[in-house]
Amino acid sequence: MRWRVMLSDIDIGEEEIRAVVNVLKSKWLSMGEVTRRFEEEFSKYIGARFAFAVSSGTAALHIACRALGLGPGDEVIVPSLTFVATANVVLYCGAKPVFADVISEDDLTISPDDVLEKITDKTKAIIVVHYAGYPCKMKEISEIAEDYGIKVIEDCAHAIGAEYMGKKCGVLGDVGCFSFFANKNLVTGEGGMVVTNDEGLAEKIRLLRSHGMTTLTWDRYKGHAYTYDVVELGYNYRISEIESAIGLVQLRKLDANNSKRGELTKLYRTLLQDTDVHIPFKSYRGKPSYHILPILLPEDVDRAAFMRYMRDRGIQTSIHYRPIHLFTYYRRTFGFRSGMLPVTEDVARREVTLPLHPLMSGEDVEYVCRSVKEFFEDEGRVA
Repeated sequence: MRWRVMLSDIDIGEEEIRAVVNVLKSKWLSMGEVTRRFEEEFSKYIGARFAFAVSSGTAALHIACRALGLGPGDEVIVPSLTFVATANVVLYCGAKPVFADVISEDDLTISPDDVLEKITDKTKAIIVVHYAGYPCKMKEISEIAEDYGIKVIEDCAHAIGAEYMGKKCGVLGDVGCFSFFANKNLVTGEGGMVVTNDEGLAEKIRLLRSHGMTTLTWDRYKGHAYTYDVVELGYNYRISEIESAIGLVQLRKLDANNSKRGELTKLYRTLLQDTDVHIPFKSYRGKPSYHILPILLPEDVDRAAFMRYMRDRGIQTSIHYRPIHLFTYYRRTFGFRSGMLPVTEDVARREVTLPLHPLMSGEDVEYVCRSVKEFFEDEGRVA
């Protein structure tokens, strides 16, 4: 199907193409000098002492959990309104995810109050998700973590470039994890980054990324080493030079593209303010990254009918997200059930994601908003 307005699109041009061609001409495609430069530029941008490029955002989260020593018998508090990888990585380590509710229909980030309710003597970490690119209430989360001696992992898949109290998301907890999947604000196709300011954690992350090896192929190629030892049970979570080359160019474009996303979001809010849809985060006063544009439909509106209506007008929409605790695997394995997280479940039933990306025009937003209004005028409500 040809979409008139796509849900997401990426700002890829000649500069990225040249960067990839240069890598191909170099004949060094695995992790090397280009990745080293990408890590250095990324760490400067985020304000982290250490940054490690990896194969995906999921790999970043898994390494973070392993570096913090999470394992069997441990519990990790996570939101359910997120992509399933946020909880899956906890299971990869043999630990148990404990789901906390979101704050409200105005703020779809994890609730510090519910986090506090879910803490037990088995709790070893909290994974926060800066949903849609809006930072969580990190002051409250950090205070809870300090009081109980637990660690904080930031899932920044939506939040590259977002800031909280003058600091970039990613350096607000113990470890920050980013995704460069093809629909993110910074894209490399696949790929991710792990950042930290803790030197001890950095050394663990470095080893875990590449089979627990003490030196890499690039080190040996450059003559810095001639052999290696394996000192950890690590993984093949390396990124490629091609992805890093794209990432370097994308990083230079990031702030301008986030700013464009912010302008489009402001226009959405203006044009939809007199409709029946609810727009989360509309009173947020910080610096988000504006990753997606979620709206909440009224209770009596058929979401599937709304999404079909938009599709028929060439507008691509999506849902972010189905709650993790209600997926079949999580129900079957842990006995999770409906009613556990009332706010999460309410907003998840009503949420629809409208198109948002830096290649959109104001006219595109106007068309989407006009279509939303026409839906309610034509057929929007269920008897």
